[in-house]
Amino acid sequence: MSTLAPGARRKSKAGWNLLGLLVFVTAGFPVYWMLNTAFKPAKDAIDPDPSLLPTGLTLGNFSRALDIADFWGPVGRSLIVSLSVVAIGVVVGTLAALAISRFAFRGRKIVIVGILAVQMVPLVAMIIPVFLLLNDLDQYDKLSGLIVTYLTFILPFTVWTLRGFIVNIPKELEEAAMVDGCSPTGAFLRVVFPLLAPGMVATSVYAFVQAWNEYLYALMLLSQKNQTATVWLGNFTTKHGTEYAPMMAGSTMMAVPIVVLFLLVQRKMAAGLTAGAVKG
Repeated sequence: MSTLAPGARRKSKAGWNLLGLLVFVTAGFPVYWMLNTAFKPAKDAIDPDPSLLPTGLTLGNFSRALDIADFWGPVGRSLIVSLSVVAIGVVVGTLAALAISRFAFRGRKIVIVGILAVQMVPLVAMIIPVFLLLNDLDQYDKLSGLIVTYLTFILPFTVWTLRGFIVNIPKELEEAAMVDGCSPTGAFLRVVFPLLAPGMVATSVYAFVQAWNEYLYALMLLSQKNQTATVWLGNFTTKHGTEYAPMMAGSTMMAVPIVVLFLLVQRKMAAGLTAGAVKG
């Protein structure tokens, strides 16, 4: 029972609300500025004394963004890479997480420590080895090579996260299903999989966002003709300088798939983030 007086509780609540509002404004202002710049006239985007509120609205920046370089090709390639990473990563990650959390085998602890250690390696430190390896395997400048590369740093997080969800699912539920006649595979599909689905959705969203937004490896491992959407944004820096308004318009168009994906799975994602809080 709280020992704070009613007045102190109101002040404490007001303080937390103010802190939450500050965090929201800090996180949301870059998004607002991107949208503001995307729709304002190009001359206003380079004004040394910019206005916080839009002084005029135009769609010309979006037309200019599409004219500077091909848009749909890079976006299509980014979708292929991101969806492939999600599909392969979730399937492989789920099976690996199930093995680590449900089966005892020699070297199990080493595997868990190895998964954690891989996530600590800076991605920039692996660029040259990855480039040389893909070149030797004839996978340079191929989407398949980029997909495999993304899986190397997305899979460890996927396995570790899904392992946490599986551990919080009582093993007794599977045993009860097998007593009723289910095979181990049937028990997983009928009992564990439905309970694991929210966690898989949350992990899939993370994997998609990471693959969609990745820039450095896409720049190094793909040529100009096979560039992805993030590299496509680099075309707005030309010999005449950076065209900020079209760049923000392009960034806005790139953000649309992420926003749509989040709106489609927000309920499942919220359930996945809170899964395992109560064990039954």
